[in-house]
Amino acid sequence: MNVTVLGAGAWGTALANLLCQNGNAVTLWGHNAGHLQSVQRAGSNAVYLPGIPLSPELKYEPDLGLAVAPAECLVVAVPSKFLREVTARIPGFSGIAVSVTKGIEDQTGLTMSGILKATMPACTAAALSGPSFALEVARGIPGAIVAAHPEPLVAKRIQRLFHCPTFRVYSSGDLLGVELGGALKNVVAIAAGVGDGLGYGDNTKAALITRAMAEIRRLGVACGACADTFSGLSGLGDLTGTCFSRLSRNRNFGERVGRGEKVDEILAGTRAVVEGYPTARSAHHLAGRLGSQTPIVREVYAMLYENKDIRQAVQSLMGRDMKPED
Repeated sequence: MNVTVLGAGAWGTALANLLCQNGNAVTLWGHNAGHLQSVQRAGSNAVYLPGIPLSPELKYEPDLGLAVAPAECLVVAVPSKFLREVTARIPGFSGIAVSVTKGIEDQTGLTMSGILKATMPACTAAALSGPSFALEVARGIPGAIVAAHPEPLVAKRIQRLFHCPTFRVYSSGDLLGVELGGALKNVVAIAAGVGDGLGYGDNTKAALITRAMAEIRRLGVACGACADTFSGLSGLGDLTGTCFSRLSRNRNFGERVGRGEKVDEILAGTRAVVEGYPTARSAHHLAGRLGSQTPIVREVYAMLYENKDIRQAVQSLMGRDMKPED
């Protein structure tokens, strides 16, 4: 299949390489032509995937229109805050568009596939999500992920596109649930990192993950997703991985916040996108519109956007009224 990957960061590059290895004709596009040229020249993405050789079959195209022109499938790995802007420039695309970005748009409450449907109305919008650190995928370390689209044939087509011996792909018909699980876990990973920065232990993190799963499921169901989806790879699997891993940008960001660093200074000094930061705001607003109880999301939002004292946020969670476990 002719595939174009939009986004030359770690995840976009890792997937472009995997798709090449699967025998597809792949073009990689990035917004920074200079960076794209250096990747092409070196045969590796030294900035985001150091030490990983890229397939010599991978093509590079800095012009968005030319990159998309031959594509039967788009893999959209653009950061969530730029996804609408980029895809609005190619409104006529009518093939399969697979979002691999995890986020929720603040103004609309849309997931990334929702944005794709709005900006490219003729496309078939789908998602690929789950526990997926780009460096591990690029190194061929075994893992599993889920391809989602309401039509089984479309989900299976995406499944076949990405599946390989070290990258097992399942399918799901719950596109909304798969995307919400992937987006909301980044907010919880920030909370997990804060706990690490404060020196808390395994009991704390286990409790956080368990209670976070309850509120992710609650908000997801309120949005119309299937409850069982959140027990799968895009829910529990992704949540566990990102809350524990040293590779997690969101957990690392939270750890620095927990150690007392200023949010603005951390964000200004990092090249990597911390998707949980904007998602904390959009998830908080979404929960408010739906009347869904999300205390962990609320406290992360308060820490990041209202300068709430970190230890006071912890006390707010621990001091809530006693209740049965749900």
